[in-house]
Amino acid sequence: MIGRIYIIILNYNGWKDTIECLESVLKSDYKNFKIIVVDNNSQNDSIGFICNWAVIPESISAENVYFNKFIRPNAEKPIKYSIWSESEFLQQSNIQEKLILVRANENGGFAKGNNIAIQYAMKDPECRYVWLLNNDTVIKQNTLSKLIEYADKNEIGICGSSLFYYYNPKKVQAYGGHINRFFGTSSHILNVNNIDKKLDYVVGASFLINKRLIEKIGYLPEDYFLYYEETDYCFNARKNGFTLGIALDSIVYHKEGGSTGASQNADKRSEFSDVLTLKNRIKFHKLYLGGGIGLWIGILIAFFNRIRRGQMSRIKSVFID
Repeated sequence: MIGRIYIIILNYNGWKDTIECLESVLKSDYKNFKIIVVDNNSQNDSIGFICNWAVIPESISAENVYFNKFIRPNAEKPIKYSIWSESEFLQQSNIQEKLILVRANENGGFAKGNNIAIQYAMKDPECRYVWLLNNDTVIKQNTLSKLIEYADKNEIGICGSSLFYYYNPKKVQAYGGHINRFFGTSSHILNVNNIDKKLDYVVGASFLINKRLIEKIGYLPEDYFLYYEETDYCFNARKNGFTLGIALDSIVYHKEGGSTGASQNADKRSEFSDVLTLKNRIKFHKLYLGGGIGLWIGILIAFFNRIRRGQMSRIKSVFID
């Protein structure tokens, strides 16, 4: 079944990454899509740089030369686009341009930024899926078509891709993620043989949502700001009878945490990223896992590790709203 896909890319001060991502997306062999770039109140005129890229025919190279084959030859310019304020955009229902740029009123976080675009996509009767794609990614020509093919064939509610590290393209970053039911900690699945038994959530870097799921359970939860919102959404989806899946042949290369200071290595996380992760683990555990003793044992262990690393200020921040 052919249908329109809305590709939603969130940008915060990351226009160089976003442009590289857009160049790869525009080479997709699945052609029935619209791209909505939501700028989360960037402080570096990201929208201006993206507009210039869309109209000026200059050569764009990948940050990692390995990926030049995915973005060259560059998309033909000028690219037709429209640009909207958040309030203007939410009043629209039939924007013709393939590339839509939206200035969000504020940086309200991952879910709120994406929800701005999802609200628009849901007005389109031809919309079948929305695809949340991190701006610090590069995709192959068949990434989207393989994602749609797998989701359609298996009637998946939320479908993810095989994620590989951008700076180490042969190394797996994740085939989805797993939640430890006792501690509430999350971990990436690195072995394809563990997907069926361990898949608890789809990683937000490539997050394809069936329109029917959104119609039933609503938009992404906005009270996390960042981290655990996709996990919450996946748990909610399963609770409402939808399935999760990973399209192994859909490959996405991810730089990981460029605008947030995020990292899988706790020692390298920014304070902002680290505190939000701990806060949201508590919130998620209470909501879905009971908020029992395992949560607090895990938090105490986390606090001990922060003390060991000389990060005392982070402990206090966890309990400050």
